[in-house]
Amino acid sequence: MAFIKPFRAVRPRKELAEKVAALPYDVMSVAEAREMAAGNPHSFLHISRPEIDLPPDLDPHSDPVYLQGRENLRQFMQNGTLTQDGGECYYVYRQRMGNIVQTGLVVCSGVDDYQTGVIRKHELTRADKEEDRVMHIDYLDANDEPVFYTFRHEPAIGAIVAEVAAGPAAYDFATDDGVFHTLWIIDDRQRIDRLTDLFRAIPTLYVADGHHRSAAASRVRDMRRAKNPVHDGTEEYNYFLTVIFPDNEMNIMPYNRVVKDLNGHTIAEFMAKVAGRFEIAPANGSFTPAERHQFGMYLDGKWYELRARDESFAEEDAVERLDVSILQNNLLSPILGVRNPRTDQRINFVGGIRGVEELERLVEGGGYEVAFSLHPTSMEELMELADANKIMPPKSTWFEPKLRSGLFVHLLS
Repeated sequence: MAFIKPFRAVRPRKELAEKVAALPYDVMSVAEAREMAAGNPHSFLHISRPEIDLPPDLDPHSDPVYLQGRENLRQFMQNGTLTQDGGECYYVYRQRMGNIVQTGLVVCSGVDDYQTGVIRKHELTRADKEEDRVMHIDYLDANDEPVFYTFRHEPAIGAIVAEVAAGPAAYDFATDDGVFHTLWIIDDRQRIDRLTDLFRAIPTLYVADGHHRSAAASRVRDMRRAKNPVHDGTEEYNYFLTVIFPDNEMNIMPYNRVVKDLNGHTIAEFMAKVAGRFEIAPANGSFTPAERHQFGMYLDGKWYELRARDESFAEEDAVERLDVSILQNNLLSPILGVRNPRTDQRINFVGGIRGVEELERLVEGGGYEVAFSLHPTSMEELMELADANKIMPPKSTWFEPKLRSGLFVHLLS
């Protein structure tokens, strides 16, 4: 069963929340992070991407960067930009992006749940990215960015969250991308205990976004336990920062693909090979797939609709019938030669929030030869695979809106 616990969040003063809040560390380049934080000494990017305060030629995975992050967190707390709550709380975090509204519970989840499979994964991690997060968390002595989890919705939990969200908010602001962020504090013991008990009846939590942060939190716990001769399991490093959303409020967008070349084929040769594996039809303008097993392809200034042939995948296989698998197994690998999309430098991935116009822009800019738009993976597909302990292909899901960092931090000691 899922174990969650309240914690004493380190969070911004109300009047600074909008200035502190920042996008997650991994959705931007260093150059973009520098630009986003320019002129804003309160931006949480000074903590989550501390390399922006150091010379640009410095290795972003070197000790000085991690030390800078620790120093910046210390300064933020010392100058009052961030302060720690006096008692342990849960928090309710709501995001509204147009018609999409998702309301999650901010908690500490247990590393034991992650290691025993109560918290289920659907992606592999990359060793270099995982190591970076281990170093960042360990030096910082804090989980500075939450992991994004989901669960099969439970009405009793939803009722408490809705009751809290009907009251006065601690923060309520909009960011430049038009997303509204609202935070409420749950500090009464009765509600805290009730929520803790209700989650003990939830059999499974699912990682939506944040596999590297989850894995890193697990490793940091093991490192600290090995160094602590009086470890008893109650230390804060046994828990890590998460926001848990009900599955019926989650919004998954497609994760589209662009490829730099046609693997030595002429356009005619490439089209002939694709036609051998998909039904192809010219599209009228930009094409966004409206259903499973349908794809858009942008090539040579034109959009095409591709439909997977029934014989091209095994419907009974939960991984093979994913659209990202169908595209990979029938086109990207055999035709374009992209056999390992996790490491091949010829392929790139574009979050669905950028729209198919971004695919056109990348191809027309000359850096890429062909682009593919996909239909989004569903929550049911994600949970089914995780329950079966299977792994999705890389870059299968893009969740929006993204959690803002800096609104709550969990100290490990």
